[in-house]
Amino acid sequence: MDSGARILIVEDDQKIAALLKDYLLAAGYQVSHEANGRLALAQLRLSQPDLILLDLMLPELDGISICREVRLFSQVPIIMLTARVEEVDRLLGLDTGADDYVCKPFSPREVVARAKVHLRRSMGSHPATGSSRFIIDKQQLRILVDAQPLNLTPVEFRLLSEFISHPERVFSRQQLLDFAHEDQRDINDRTVDTHIKNIRKKIQGKLPGNECLHSVYGVGYRFELP
Repeated sequence: MDSGARILIVEDDQKIAALLKDYLLAAGYQVSHEANGRLALAQLRLSQPDLILLDLMLPELDGISICREVRLFSQVPIIMLTARVEEVDRLLGLDTGADDYVCKPFSPREVVARAKVHLRRSMGSHPATGSSRFIIDKQQLRILVDAQPLNLTPVEFRLLSEFISHPERVFSRQQLLDFAHEDQRDINDRTVDTHIKNIRKKIQGKLPGNECLHSVYGVGYRFELP
């Protein structure tokens, strides 16, 4: 259960921070707040929360830099809060290691819902080896859907394994290219779209009517467990 989980809000807008804190406390979480980027990073090195709500623009140290540093020593879920909606900022935030992002202005209820999803994933509700319907067999390099093996290529296996291991996380095309092609060869990122299309067809063959892989406009894709 994620009830009572510790959440750190790193946000210099006091009104936004107070609003988020009220909603998160009402949802049963323990909440702390830091407005300064450099102080927040120092705090995170000493004591890690269960989830971080991280603003992009902060005094002394911005959210991207904090996220990059945190990923050197922790895999704590990070949700970026940003008023800058340009595609480059979204991609940069996700490629730096953020698990999700929410654009301002946002509904506090949406932030609480996103936090709940990531906390449940990180605290064990979705095993790293799969789910009750999707099982990753790493020894035989195959994925089972309702105990039936999918006929996947090696690239498709790597991509779908990453999706299943991180349900609800949004991946950029560049991140998916990195997972798919470990030799870092120069290929067009639209290749990812073709792989996703093929994986969708194969899942549909086993689970008719279930749409597990969703496009996230301007960013990439995310996977939802059926």
